[in-house]
Amino acid sequence: MEPVTRPTRRGFVATAAAALAAPAAAAKKIPAGIELYSVRDQLKQDLPGTVRAVAKMGYECVEFYSPYFDWKPDYAKDVRKLLDDLGVKCLSTHNSAKSFEPANIGHAIELNGILGSNMVVMASAGGRIEDLDGWKKTAERLSLGADKLKSAGMRAGFHNHQTEFKPIGGTRPMDVLAKNTPHEVVLQLDVGTCIDAGSDPVAWIRQNPGRIRSMHCKDWAPVDTTKHPDKGYKVLFGEGVAPWKKIFQAAEKAGGIEFYLIEQEGSRFDPFDTAKRCLDAYRKMRK
Repeated sequence: MEPVTRPTRRGFVATAAAALAAPAAAAKKIPAGIELYSVRDQLKQDLPGTVRAVAKMGYECVEFYSPYFDWKPDYAKDVRKLLDDLGVKCLSTHNSAKSFEPANIGHAIELNGILGSNMVVMASAGGRIEDLDGWKKTAERLSLGADKLKSAGMRAGFHNHQTEFKPIGGTRPMDVLAKNTPHEVVLQLDVGTCIDAGSDPVAWIRQNPGRIRSMHCKDWAPVDTTKHPDKGYKVLFGEGVAPWKKIFQAAEKAGGIEFYLIEQEGSRFDPFDTAKRCLDAYRKMRK
């Protein structure tokens, strides 16, 4: 029988320090994915080839956008097999507001379940909303959808554009949506459109702790800039005015971020080259 040794004070301090450091050392790596709208024309022509191409670039997850809703379950199973074979995950999908209607949400749940996605994001409120009451109705639809999704082990989300950050009577629609939906409803932040509308993405993340589970890493530059030949959303990731390091810090410290998605509306390069350049820039920034 080996003798029992008493821990020394120095040993206790070292052990405690190691324990405190352990969570940081074991920090979860946040996947970098792509919103497939970035390569939409290629996706329409050849979905399997397009998914293979972005997987080869090193993207770890993909987000399918609204046309996926027209798929039949058997086709969704084929897509899931492709993803599994490539080692790529689908963690979320973009959906029209109609997908959240009672007659349609069951189909969204079925397809997302097949794909392995547990986040069904409303990518647009649908139509033009003129007043805050209209946004409260959108929040109600989102909340009802969230209840249905929750029972299926999924979450609802909302993806902003410029409109949601432009005040109506002094109040931003995004604040209405955040206030009138359950905390588990994800506020998927589109960084570029938030900045374009005049809002601060870092402040928004901090105002909504735990709700920024997903983010579209889209940059933006004022149209009068001379730094790059393409302006607005045509700049690549990292070329615009978004304070990415502060955004990532806020997302990971307060936002509850689970994955990032590169999104590009177009650039001076072809879509695949654009997607590769954006991922390379992201990786370099994250080192």
